[in-house]
Amino acid sequence: MAKSGALGTISLFVMIFLLYRLAAERVEVIELHTHSEDNEIVTTRLWIVDFEGFQYFRVGSDGSGWYDMIQNTLVKQGYFEMTRDGESARYRSENRPEKSIEINQLMYAKYGWGDAFIGKLVGGRAGSIPIQLIPI
Repeated sequence: MAKSGALGTISLFVMIFLLYRLAAERVEVIELHTHSEDNEIVTTRLWIVDFEGFQYFRVGSDGSGWYDMIQNTLVKQGYFEMTRDGESARYRSENRPEKSIEINQLMYAKYGWGDAFIGKLVGGRAGSIPIQLIPI
């Protein structure tokens, strides 16, 4: 009986992981290129939306490793790089918490059930912070 319980638990985690991957990768995903504390290039795949002529990421209220690496990269070199549709460009960023409602709505409109599913996994979107990308 213990084996079937463990197998059921493993199956559940595998199913959640597969749903997460499907939710995260089925619509547009960009590549963010930053530097780790060891100065190694790290590529992170993120969602993105366009609003009022700018591109936006979103970070949860409790932060994220990729967000920390953006800050580290900005301090070290003054910009980070992003690849979208095969085109790479340099950016700096500005947190825009006052745009949270609009960016959350746009993310949901673009990513649909994936946004809702991942939002449930991370505890919701309340307090998330939009990050405006400013081309340099």
